[in-house]
Amino acid sequence: MAGSQDYIADDRNKDVEIYLNGEFVHRDKAMVSVFDAGWILGDGIWEGLRNHGGRLAFMKRHLDRLFMGAKAIDMDLGMTREQISEALEATLEHNGMTGEDGVHVRLMITRGKKKTPNQDPRHTISGPTVVIVPEFKTFDPSVLKTGLVLFTSAFRCSRADMFDMRLNSHSRLNLIMALTQAIKAGADEALMLDDRGFVASCNATNFFIVKDGKVVTSTAANCFNGITRANMIELCGELGIPCEQRDFTLSHVYDADEAFATGTFGGLTPVAEVDGRKIPHIMGPISTRLREAYFEYAKTAE
Repeated sequence: MAGSQDYIADDRNKDVEIYLNGEFVHRDKAMVSVFDAGWILGDGIWEGLRNHGGRLAFMKRHLDRLFMGAKAIDMDLGMTREQISEALEATLEHNGMTGEDGVHVRLMITRGKKKTPNQDPRHTISGPTVVIVPEFKTFDPSVLKTGLVLFTSAFRCSRADMFDMRLNSHSRLNLIMALTQAIKAGADEALMLDDRGFVASCNATNFFIVKDGKVVTSTAANCFNGITRANMIELCGELGIPCEQRDFTLSHVYDADEAFATGTFGGLTPVAEVDGRKIPHIMGPISTRLREAYFEYAKTAE
């Protein structure tokens, strides 16, 4: 089976050192306390960044989302934007990854260590836990030929007043359950609806369809606040490709000419099948054009 986050194994990752609260630790020895709020509750936020053109692409946009999320959950990150940016760059330099493509970085910040396992943030007794995991991680190109097989999960994307999907929170259990359901059904990943029955997103990526040359994706109300999603919408405008953000149903998906998922790691990943219905074109003309434009854009965009 395939996946939008499938990658080619790289032996260099065996000796990668992780940034952990200002120090570099071998990945086999990088550990946090069992009293950490992230471990106990999933109380934290994260960002995934990727090197394009030998640099971390869209750094400003990732930091904007990180700090927005921190404000939303009322968590002091303990570092300025400049300090986080410097830590990211230092981690790449320390691991000899500066100037290379095919590098993926996971920045994770939790509320920190607690004096007892409970929900109350007032019981936090340390500063935030900051972890940066860099890896040599090249997207598996075979997925571009096979495409993803999706299964519509019974688990729904939630409204912002229930659990805001736009927060890159460590709490991911409903999404994992959706993915597990899809895997059990023989699919690669899950397609998820919102509470009204309209298509929202996949379990880890945003979702788009193409019909008669027009790109369609869900509204931003019940899907991930995807940076790659926003970039694709922006590129559609620049390339003169019609693009709509609106409600649409599974019937529209089944009738699509092309479909694809977007995310930081894979950029644009084609979809071949949804709920047993074949998508006519895997990496069709619109998907191909957008994917190529995205990777060129990522080399220079801030």
